[in-house]
Amino acid sequence: MEKRIVGNIQRQEQISNTYAHVVLSVPPKARLLQYIQRVRLVPRRPHPRQIRPVLPDGRKEPRVRPQERRPAEIRSRTRRQFRRRALSLLSAGRQHVRQGGTLVRRFMLAAHRLDMTRGDWTFLDVEIFQGSYWGDHDWEIGDEDDGAARKAYEALLRVSLLQPTSPRFQDFADSVRQRAQSDYNYTFSEGEEVNFFIGAFYDGVYLLGMALNETLSEGGDIRDGLAITRRMWDRDFIGITGHVRIDDNGDRDADYSILDLDPITGKFEVVAHYLGLNREYSPVPGKKIHWPGGREGPPPDIPECGFLGNEPGCSSRTEAYTFVAYSSLTLAVLLLATAAAACVLYRHMRLSADLNNMSWRIRPEELLLEVGRPFSSKMNLQQAMTENFGLEQRMRRGSQASCESLPPTTVFTTVGIYKGERVAIKKVTKKKVVDVTKKLLWEIKQVRDVTSENTVRFIGACLCSPSPTVLILTEYCPKGSLKDVLENEAIKLDWNFRMSLIHDIAKGMAYLHASDVSAHGKLRSCNCLIDGRFVLKISDFGLKTLTTPSDLLMDETYYTKLLWVAPELVPLTVTPGSVATQKGDVYSFAIILEEIVIRGGPYEVARTYMSSQEIVNRVAASESPPFRPEVAQKEYPADILSLMEKCWNEVPEERPTFHAVRGTIRGIMKGYCENLMDDLLRRMEQYANNLEALVEEKTEQLSLEKRRSEELLYQVLPRQVACQLMAGEMVQPEQFECVTIYFSDIVGFTALCAKSTPMEVVDFLNDLYSTFDRIIGFYDVYKVETIGDAYMVVSGLPERNGDEHSKEIALMALAILDAVKSFTIIHKQDAQLSVRIGVHSGPVCAGVVGQKMPHYCLFGDTVNTASRMESSGLPLRIHVSRATKDILDKYGTFDLELRGDVELKGKGKVTTFWLTGCSEPDPRPPTPKHRRHSTSLQENSTTLNPLIFPPNNVNGPKPLNNTFINLSEL
Repeated sequence: MEKRIVGNIQRQEQISNTYAHVVLSVPPKARLLQYIQRVRLVPRRPHPRQIRPVLPDGRKEPRVRPQERRPAEIRSRTRRQFRRRALSLLSAGRQHVRQGGTLVRRFMLAAHRLDMTRGDWTFLDVEIFQGSYWGDHDWEIGDEDDGAARKAYEALLRVSLLQPTSPRFQDFADSVRQRAQSDYNYTFSEGEEVNFFIGAFYDGVYLLGMALNETLSEGGDIRDGLAITRRMWDRDFIGITGHVRIDDNGDRDADYSILDLDPITGKFEVVAHYLGLNREYSPVPGKKIHWPGGREGPPPDIPECGFLGNEPGCSSRTEAYTFVAYSSLTLAVLLLATAAAACVLYRHMRLSADLNNMSWRIRPEELLLEVGRPFSSKMNLQQAMTENFGLEQRMRRGSQASCESLPPTTVFTTVGIYKGERVAIKKVTKKKVVDVTKKLLWEIKQVRDVTSENTVRFIGACLCSPSPTVLILTEYCPKGSLKDVLENEAIKLDWNFRMSLIHDIAKGMAYLHASDVSAHGKLRSCNCLIDGRFVLKISDFGLKTLTTPSDLLMDETYYTKLLWVAPELVPLTVTPGSVATQKGDVYSFAIILEEIVIRGGPYEVARTYMSSQEIVNRVAASESPPFRPEVAQKEYPADILSLMEKCWNEVPEERPTFHAVRGTIRGIMKGYCENLMDDLLRRMEQYANNLEALVEEKTEQLSLEKRRSEELLYQVLPRQVACQLMAGEMVQPEQFECVTIYFSDIVGFTALCAKSTPMEVVDFLNDLYSTFDRIIGFYDVYKVETIGDAYMVVSGLPERNGDEHSKEIALMALAILDAVKSFTIIHKQDAQLSVRIGVHSGPVCAGVVGQKMPHYCLFGDTVNTASRMESSGLPLRIHVSRATKDILDKYGTFDLELRGDVELKGKGKVTTFWLTGCSEPDPRPPTPKHRRHSTSLQENSTTLNPLIFPPNNVNGPKPLNNTFINLSEL
């Protein structure tokens, strides 16, 4: 390899300017000729005869500038020029191709397209020294071919002059820069080196001076040029560029550097030197040439099939390769077509299976019905507490009713039990037995696919054949409908509650419009049901085949249902909901908004002096201005009224979509509570805080008791808890008004365990948690426990520390995160450990669980929220809640980044933040400050005891049980 490179460089010394020197084995002729027909290579100077044809009058056409030439002429010229170059390569096999610096990249891209950069060819680019006047030899110019150019340049070796680095040359270079500035007003740019040839010119003049001096000293004639020239040949001297050697032909033996592209950095690096004085190849220690195609050495001198690809035996091999290529292509096309057909067939079979899935069909004997009057909304809200107990007792006695035993009402809803679950039952009486048609199956599939939090879940239907009665089973919502809530004066409706209900309607309808159901058609306040968690759900959508009654009475009830129908749909409506459009649903939503705002029925004011039929007729008449409900403008929020007016616009196209409506409601809700549960939890927190005085009083009483087994319990439990246990008393739970809880979890722990032995997992967790334990020893924190791969720490208990708990946890979390980034898993050296960290501040209750091996546990919604913060976080990030962020802002040294609204289970959307660092971290002593706080009850425990609630013998109000959770449920 060295001899080959040395030979190429020796031949290259005779090239006086910068060209691309190519050593290659030419690909098969036919393949290259195909490429010749496509390649465009713009020449530096077009031939004048192509642009100056003779005109009919004998005059020549005026000369045309290069930028004015026609593209066709340039393409014709370049195709012939490149064809001549390519044919020259074919005839010679190995050849020197002289290219300017900017054309080297184009040449290498052409070679890459011909697959000549896979390792069978090597290219040499001679760049004597860098300079813009020699052309840009870099592969990266910022176009779409940069990726291909970088890959092609991996097959390129670059030869350049070895730049002198002696102090003498550096002083000379500084003098050149000064003279250039003072005499020629030229300033070298930053990083621009002095041209090597300037030093060579200096050495040339110096050599001429020596030859002249020798000629004069020997009495020769200085006009004898031949004699002077011969004195300059075959001699050595020390010049400004170093040791200069002129051979017997008058050529200088120069030193060159060989550069190779590092495939990782994309930079050309010096890998070897050629020393012309000794004609020696000298590799750079620690560097090697990266040959393309994964080769360990240079390509062979002669290709296996020759330079023209016509060696005996290669043609048959080429034909075999061609056959295999075409066969593979044909097979790939067949496989692709088969896969596409299989995909279509699979989707068709899956759709057929879904349609034929009859699990929705319920037999009458599977239902337990309430024998009595049909379900009444007012009964649900006002009499549920008294009548539901009787209903359950009747159902437990096994009272079973058939479809015929139900009251003969056309359409009504009652309550029943199906498979142990309470369900809502809607009865529809048809004129004839309902047949299971493909249309019905498709409608049932559509409603079964609707699975949103704000839509009622479809359970099934009972076709009571041979009776024409149909029973439709849906999810039971115990709080009744929106209409019931609005009519019940006992329910307090603040704007937090109202905005939560409005947002639920918009959210459910936006989901419904995006589903296969597409539109509701019967959106009314009585079809907006409220479940036990005060979440509003949309009901009575889809299933037109089943829900459309056969008998239609044009009475006041009929026209009352039309009060929610859009004016453009009233003339088309035979039964309410028979025609459904998305814009019509938006209009219905506006009428519901009016009901919520004024807390009344639709057209509450107009119905005092008009009948429902008169109102419907005026709405359908499209009066100017349109007839709409009367709402006092000054008594209600202007943004809600503005949204309401947009939604009941007379022109359907100008009404917003539910997606836009939901966005508008989000903006309005910034001043209100986004979820009713958030408001309820806030009230529960306030109630729990009232227990603080009671808990402190009990704690003071316990501090007077005797202490037994003090040293033992102090090692595993906080001092206060140990005192209570030594006194033989039950440990009372303690209320802490504000603490900060830290949760962390190992990302991918299950997958890591699957690839590790049990002992490796134990050793890994022991190493990791030992590291964590050493870190937390420097902070005022208490390690609660480790649960498998989860790690829980709290600050602010058992000893309160004001607002310092958030600061202590934040600094500890940053320290743990830094330790995790540098932690090495012993049995998985190449694996990067990642953890998710969640932090939240708030009130908690703390107590001891169990009598044998007692466990100090924390209970409360704060624990649940901290766990949700961890589970909704990201690897190697610290997820912080708003409560913790507000406390950290008091210090002004913590860097917090807004993450945005995050959906937390049981909380809705909550604004959270990322803790990214601390500008002034507190210094920590070399030994743990609170050693007893860093001791847990069971260092190696991997299980949790069951949930226990606070004792019932505490005087005063008890904490709410639903705020106490077990960590094993997280």
